Formats: sequence, structure tokens, C-alpha cells
Amino acid sequence: MDILLDTHALIWFINGDKQLPDKAINLIKDLTINCFVSVASIWEIAIKLSLGKLELNGGFEDISKIMSQFDIELLPITFEHIQKLLTLDYHHRDPFDRIIISQGMVEKLVIISKDENFPKYYSKVIWER
Repeated sequence: MDILLDTHALIWFINGDKQLPDKAINLIKDLTINCFVSVASIWEIAIKLSLGKLELNGGFEDISKIMSQFDIELLPITFEHIQKLLTLDYHHRDPFDRIIISQGMVEKLVIISKDENFPKYYSKVIWER
């Protein structure tokens, strides 16, 4: 199983937030599992930080260090991801979430997300307490 972290899952992992389930933490820390973060999530975090809507332990610079420490790979946005995005219904209007969903579908990744809209698109979503 390979996983893709939704933006809030990455933020909560970095901040040590108790809202992130133990199962998700264990999957992220398991170096035998390929773990990805969309470039869209990094972009979203940068925007929220610049607007003062987010606090991140260690600041923006530490994202790269944590990704390296836990072998989390950056997933670029490809043409195929955008093609898939065009086929998605509008259960969700957030453009960052929509691209993450399409990336998960195209790359056949299990998405770690609390967002209740994700399963409306894609059955491979994990969020358990």
C-alpha cells in the first residue's frame, strides 16, 4: 500500500497534533510504505502561512527536513492528474482537495484524510480513530 497525505494530515503530523489517528501516524512512519505529499499541499501550506492562518512547528523550512526524515516523497502535478480532475463531480469545491483526490485516483494511492467529501469520490481513504 502506498499513501498520499491530505494537507491537514501533513500539518497535524508535523505539529504532533492529537487529531491525527495513531493508525495514520504509524503508516507515515513506516518506511516500508511509500508515502507522498502533493505539491498542492505544500503550496496550500505556504499560502496559509503567508496569510497568518496557520502555525507550523519549525516553520515552512522544516517541512523539507521532516519529509526527508520520514522518506515522504513530493508528488508533482501531472497532465494525467489534471485530466482526471476534469471528470470529478463537484461534491467538493476546494481546488487543493480536488487535485489531491485526482492524484490519489491516478496513482492508485490510499489517501489519509479526515475530509468527509473524499470518500464520495474515492474508496481508498483512511481515517480511523
